[in-house]
Amino acid sequence: MTDNSLDFYNTIARYYDAENESMIDDLELYDALAEKVGDPILDIGCGTGRVMLNLASGGYRVVGLDTSREMLARGERKLKHRTDLHDLVTFIEGDALTYDLKQTFKLILLPYNALMHFTDLTVQQKLIRHLARYLDEDGLMVFDLPNAGESFSTVDDGAVTLERHFIEPESGNLVMQQSVSEIDRTTQLQHITWIYDEIGANRVVQRILAPLTLRYTFPGELDLLLESAGLHRVDSYGDYDLSPFEDGCSRMIVLAQKG
Repeated sequence: MTDNSLDFYNTIARYYDAENESMIDDLELYDALAEKVGDPILDIGCGTGRVMLNLASGGYRVVGLDTSREMLARGERKLKHRTDLHDLVTFIEGDALTYDLKQTFKLILLPYNALMHFTDLTVQQKLIRHLARYLDEDGLMVFDLPNAGESFSTVDDGAVTLERHFIEPESGNLVMQQSVSEIDRTTQLQHITWIYDEIGANRVVQRILAPLTLRYTFPGELDLLLESAGLHRVDSYGDYDLSPFEDGCSRMIVLAQKG
């Protein structure tokens, strides 16, 4: 993960859970995969534990790895209130490119857009090769990415877009989340500036700007990255309902195995 991503998540950590409260569409998929292959499970870019705590609630042992201390601290605070999960959940602060996990996993997850935070092709290759060392021989590695073909067909107009509004639970303040972005199609990079306008009780607005750069990956490109790590694609889907990966679908969800 880039320094840009680390700065971003440390900046927006206190907004993350409220902002993503409705992001549950992928959880059923991970539950089904865990039921199929078992545990332990590794969650790359685990953040505050959105995916981890759901899996642990199903009885699965989950290890989460992230570089953002602010995000992990919030996950650890949530875990304190779930004493039933203490023996199942482990948060680790570390770099997924180099961290020695000292065990193998039945399921390695790179959930919602996680691979995009590694913004150089050689770094993505290094990441996947490193993670493959910790994948069981019969385990699954899962990538959840946007369909790059669809994203590249959009038109950059430089407009500020209102993404959502939510209540920040600690202060009770209303937050208006907006964004402005552009795609550099020669480098496959998306440059986004997230804008958080927090409206206090005195109606004074505090604005936080949080820039982020992400990298799009195309299907054939991912297949080559997998091959270089001794992996191969076994399934791909266009959404969390396991619909086909085809022209016009919104996501590119890839399941890979060794061999």
